[in-house]
Amino acid sequence: MKNFDPRWKTPEDYILGITYEIWEDRGINTLNQYYADDIVVRSPASVVVGNQGIKAATMATLAELPDRELLGEDVIWCDAPGGFLSSHRLVSTATHTHPGVYGAPTGKTIAYRILADCYCTQNQVKDEWLVRDQGAIVTQLGLDPKTYAAQLIYNEGGPEQCVKPLTPETDVQGAYQGRGNDHPRGQQTAALLEALMAGDFSQIPKQFDRAAHLEYPNGQSTQGWKSADNFWMGLRSAFPDAVFTIHHQMGIDSPDMSPRSALRWSLHGKHSGWGRFGAPTNAEVYVMGITHSEYGPRGLRRGWTLVDETAVWKQILLHTG
Repeated sequence: MKNFDPRWKTPEDYILGITYEIWEDRGINTLNQYYADDIVVRSPASVVVGNQGIKAATMATLAELPDRELLGEDVIWCDAPGGFLSSHRLVSTATHTHPGVYGAPTGKTIAYRILADCYCTQNQVKDEWLVRDQGAIVTQLGLDPKTYAAQLIYNEGGPEQCVKPLTPETDVQGAYQGRGNDHPRGQQTAALLEALMAGDFSQIPKQFDRAAHLEYPNGQSTQGWKSADNFWMGLRSAFPDAVFTIHHQMGIDSPDMSPRSALRWSLHGKHSGWGRFGAPTNAEVYVMGITHSEYGPRGLRRGWTLVDETAVWKQILLHTG
């Protein structure tokens, strides 16, 4: 951990430690220290440049969900120039007790996953890609992702004024230029996703443990080959001609843990097919996804994939009106 505060002994220690300090210790001012002044934070919903915007968003979230906790499940990482690139998986729990972006307070307790890739160097996060399971949040609050997206467009001032989702046109080049590492589990997961996106769904029974535990968007927690087929088939069939791109892949071996991988990827193209997003609209859509996988003696035994379905619906609705 060269050029990092000596209290952080490992990348896992750093990521879990600063997450707790910022959110649960209410050290929001530490974002001035831990987030670079010119950081680029990309989520499917938006692109934010600079730590001042991140501070404002952090305070808004905590004002709406004041008892929010962030439970770190895993940190998958690889070496990067001057530091490391981490892919952090966590579960967030909170009670919706105040008004905010999710509407009037409902008093409901929610739980949802987040996957975030962070480039860290010189004791700071310089670049970030984050996928929050917004579909799980709004579903637990009594809405569906499409309805929430429509309300969001209205609340933000309509189609012309609303915050635009992440696309190649709205993206901003950040500090990190790496592509990960050549760990065999990263390569295996990349080959698997490329096969699925090419329509070879026969790879699921060949490469997944039959009892694989799987987590998918909208808080879906499931198991087995059929569930994997349903998710990946439904996603690909909605965008049958979209270009699938792997932007970052890495694998890791850690003591007392199974070999794991983390991939960040995208689908970019027309909503031209029936599938996970209903009747085709021909809207141009950019889907940013992150996938974590864990391997055992019978193949992929645990998997987590997140996309923000509210951001997908927002793009579709902006096209259809």
